[in-house]
Amino acid sequence: MEKRLHAYYSGSVHGVGFRFTAERVAMGLGLKGWVKNLKDGRVEVELEGHEAAVQEFLRKVDSVFKGYIRDIETEWGEASGGFEGFDIRF
Repeated sequence: MEKRLHAYYSGSVHGVGFRFTAERVAMGLGLKGWVKNLKDGRVEVELEGHEAAVQEFLRKVDSVFKGYIRDIETEWGEASGGFEGFDIRF
């Protein structure tokens, strides 16, 4: 089943390669969407793909940045098919 995830990561998530790692993990799992730093110090991610791949994305990012992530807010929905690839937004 295709799912959409909109997430906000907070903690020490700027300047540690978070966006580039998220992009690499998402692309490796065949996910589509984007990631960007926010001015308030959080990182925002919106992506979609097979539910198992989205869950694996969450696990992999959490394992890489375990000491940097303080909190993650997630919102799940149905995939829209509106993304063509995975990008880092600025």
